[in-house]
Amino acid sequence: MDTADIELLKKTTDAAARLRAAVATKVVGQADVVELMLTALFARGHALLVGVPGLAKTLLVSTLAEALGLTFGRVQFTPDLLPADITGTDVFQEDEAGKRRLSFLAGPIFHHLVLADEINRTPPKTQAALLQAMQERRVTVGASTHSLPDPFLVFATRNPIEQEGTYPLPEAQLDRFLLEIHLDYPSENEERSIARKTTSAETSTVPQVLSADEVRAILGLIPRVPVTEEAVELAVRLGRMTRPSTEDAPEDVRSFVRFGAGPRGSQALVIAAKARAVLRGEAAADIEDIFALAVPVLRHRMVLSYRAEAEGKRDDELVHAIVEAAKKSRR
Repeated sequence: MDTADIELLKKTTDAAARLRAAVATKVVGQADVVELMLTALFARGHALLVGVPGLAKTLLVSTLAEALGLTFGRVQFTPDLLPADITGTDVFQEDEAGKRRLSFLAGPIFHHLVLADEINRTPPKTQAALLQAMQERRVTVGASTHSLPDPFLVFATRNPIEQEGTYPLPEAQLDRFLLEIHLDYPSENEERSIARKTTSAETSTVPQVLSADEVRAILGLIPRVPVTEEAVELAVRLGRMTRPSTEDAPEDVRSFVRFGAGPRGSQALVIAAKARAVLRGEAAADIEDIFALAVPVLRHRMVLSYRAEAEGKRDDELVHAIVEAAKKSRR
């Protein structure tokens, strides 16, 4: 990193502190969730938000967009949603001369931050349209390809309780999410604050912390952040330990996992670790960052067996077992 990068690193760390405060003007609690959302944002990665209704998932994303000076779009996924309802479509329009021309009418995906609400409620054909946008950051409609705004990130939500009328997300799409972030119930004190704040006449304004250009500069910085060789080796090892055929996979992985994370898992660990290091004000990512992000990066990349489902084994438990095995081997 050169002098300009070091200066940008300092500004980014300061901006991150102000971003946390800005989100807190609207959202009570959820500090760990906000931290992971900022990690995904700075790493230019998509995130899957998993939690029961009423935990401020929509508010979190819209507030973050306000604080960043970015546009926000929301798509409510339903079983009858079509790809064109997300991406947009070609329509005939008359110009001033009365001639009809085919022009592109952009869909709600053409925003910087897009909330894909209850993403598992739409059929595979519509999910595939979103998958192209997530991977390529562009959409194809008819014979034309349209680039999405820069930056473009998807924050998708999934309700872990209600499964009636839902479609399982394809593994290829799950793998495109950098992080799977779980939201829990607020504490008793936080819930009191929520009850007071949301039922009063007072309104709070979210301060804009960064401009879109400043956000793009930060996103360009993250890949240039150094990472220790030890951290890269650990990221690769953790990813490989999710695969039951690997020699040093824990016994639980051999018993309860059908397929482990692919190479995108270790890639995600490294880039997310770089973003976390910047949020901490560090000039390089190390093994602490890798261990801290192992669960949200790897849990959704494993395919569990029927035995795991029958015995109530969760992906979180298995990743924790992998992390503990890796830590024990380092002692």
